[in-house]
Amino acid sequence: MSRFVLIKATLGPLLRLLFRPRVEGAENIPGSGPVILAGNHLTFIDSMILPLVTGERQVFFIGKDEYVTGKGLKGRLMAWFFTGSGMIPVDRDGGRGGVAALMTGRRVLEEGHMFGIYPEGTRSPDGRLYRGRTGIARLALMTGAPVVPFAMIGTDEIQPGGKGLPRVGGGRRVSVHFGEPLDFSRYEGMDRDRYVLRAVTDEVMSEVMRLSGQEYVDMYATKARAA
Repeated sequence: MSRFVLIKATLGPLLRLLFRPRVEGAENIPGSGPVILAGNHLTFIDSMILPLVTGERQVFFIGKDEYVTGKGLKGRLMAWFFTGSGMIPVDRDGGRGGVAALMTGRRVLEEGHMFGIYPEGTRSPDGRLYRGRTGIARLALMTGAPVVPFAMIGTDEIQPGGKGLPRVGGGRRVSVHFGEPLDFSRYEGMDRDRYVLRAVTDEVMSEVMRLSGQEYVDMYATKARAA
C-alpha cells in the first residue's frame, strides 16, 4: 500500500470530519493523463484539503522544503504527511527557486500525473485574488496539459492568517469548486511569448475568480505583502 493510499485511508476521514469539505465539479478532473490544477491560495490548510477532494488520483505540488526538515516528532510527522500526500519539497529562495519549481512541475506532468499550483505564488494577504504569475502558462504550453481551475472557499475562516491551529466547529465549512478544463493547445510552441503567457495566465485567473467570487487585484500578492 502506498503512503498516499494509507494517508487517505487513515487521516482522510478525520480531516473530512474536521473540515467537512463540500465539493462541486469534481467530475471536471480528467481520470487519467497530465492535468494542471490551478487555484487560489488563502491559507496553509489549502494544501491539506486539496489532496482529499481529487478522488482516486494523487495530486503533486511544490512546497517549501522547511515543511520536511523540521526537528522532533512534529517535524517527522509533517514530513511523512506532506511527502506522502504528494508534496515535492523545493528550495524556492533565490533566483533558481522558480526554475526548479517549473522543471519539477514539468517532470510530474510529463510522467502523466496531476500537478497542483497556486498561480498567485503565495497566500493572499487579505482574502482577495491577486495577479497570477506566468509559470502556470509556461507549464501548460510546454506540456500540453489541460488546466482545471479550482477555488478554495472558507479555508481562511477556519485558519485566519495561515497560522495556528484550524478553528473547527461553529458551523464553519470549506467548499472546493472545480471548473471545466481549459485547453490552450492553440498556443502550442509559444511558451516564450510573454504576451501569450500573460493572456493564458489571465484567462486561468479569470476562471478562478468566477469560481471563488473573490475581488480581483491586478497586483502581485508579494508586492501587496511588502507594502
